[in-house]
Amino acid sequence: MRPETRDLRLETRDPEAHANEVAELYIKHLNPGWATVVKFMGYGVVETEAEGCWITDSASDRWLDCLGGPGVFTMGHRHPAVVEAVERQLHAMPLSSHLLLNEKMAQLAAALADLCPGDLQHAFICNSGAEAVEGALKIARAYTGRPKFVGALGGFHGKTFGALSASGREQYKTPFEPLLPGFSHVPFGDRDALAAAVDNETAAVVLEPVQCEAGIIIPPEDYLPAVREICDRAGALLILDEIQSGLCRTGKTFACEWWDVTPDLMCLGKALGGGVMPIGAFVGSDDAWSVFHDNPLIHTSTFGGNPLACAAALAALKLVREGGLCEAALERGSQLLAGLSAIGADYPDLIREVRGKGLLVGVEFADADVGGLAIAALAQRRILCAYGLNDPHTLRFEPPAVITEAEVDHVCAMLREAVDQAKMLMGLASEA
Repeated sequence: MRPETRDLRLETRDPEAHANEVAELYIKHLNPGWATVVKFMGYGVVETEAEGCWITDSASDRWLDCLGGPGVFTMGHRHPAVVEAVERQLHAMPLSSHLLLNEKMAQLAAALADLCPGDLQHAFICNSGAEAVEGALKIARAYTGRPKFVGALGGFHGKTFGALSASGREQYKTPFEPLLPGFSHVPFGDRDALAAAVDNETAAVVLEPVQCEAGIIIPPEDYLPAVREICDRAGALLILDEIQSGLCRTGKTFACEWWDVTPDLMCLGKALGGGVMPIGAFVGSDDAWSVFHDNPLIHTSTFGGNPLACAAALAALKLVREGGLCEAALERGSQLLAGLSAIGADYPDLIREVRGKGLLVGVEFADADVGGLAIAALAQRRILCAYGLNDPHTLRFEPPAVITEAEVDHVCAMLREAVDQAKMLMGLASEA
């Protein structure tokens, strides 16, 4: 072992030195570019603990988390019910044998069947949202025997090969081409373009009900019902990616319920682990699950469905059913949307639009540079916020559903100060 990498304990009491030491490890051993980005944004500090909506850094400063993973911490950081379930399972059996029956995984599949809309009665438990998308794509192709998929421009489904092929932003795709064949993309919300793209060789249409990384894009009211009809007419499956929008984030258990649409396959992740454990799942109908009948090992996962993660997910789903999370997301989301919209109305030259559903809200700036200044100004005020991955103009706000009325007011006040500061800096730059 090289001498300069031997001591990784980082036992320093000075917060700035601590941050520099961790950043140096990022540069040497993780991702040099990311270390630069977070320091530029004002996030170059070391997180040490978290609870509810708040993260504490090594300088004992508290940050109000309005990014939430993104979308992971719907129940907040370290919700006691989820932590308790994981601790109990840890002392019993963290991982499974994969040969004997796994009670926690079976209970989780049953809980998902009870919670999911329509005839979604079967679940495959995996480790992440991207894995869930990969599995759903495989099942769709195996069930239909068709080679093609249609996704949406601006869509985001993960960065593994299949998920990336289904996604709709070239910046993340071009370095890895050629990706998987058979994928095409049409504008999100354009039913005519989708109808023209779907044919008798289409295995599935793959969409987010609300496009999250594209900047919180909400479709026209008639769009998802039309998508369902287009798929049915062509004999194609509908895969809905609820990894970020599901489990109460928009004020419904699943975002597709706003439009009374049930997919053939639905992908879940992020909040499914209750903010404590990584886990993903895809759920499907009896028809789609027929591919497992002849070959039950057609799709497997070594760590998928491990009892530790399943215990966290079971506790999380209990909170979804009984914890008032959807109601909280609606109430606090309405407050947040109103507060941010008021800022947008006061700065029409800087803010193009504010939009959202529940606690999934985007603030679109006319100039991405102004948005970057606003993020840095929010960091100075200890508010965590970030761009959408597929839209550098839009700041997204995804705080936990346990956020309070006073905390939402604080977020709105801090954004107003941040936008005002960004406007002043842009003015000084233009004068120079």
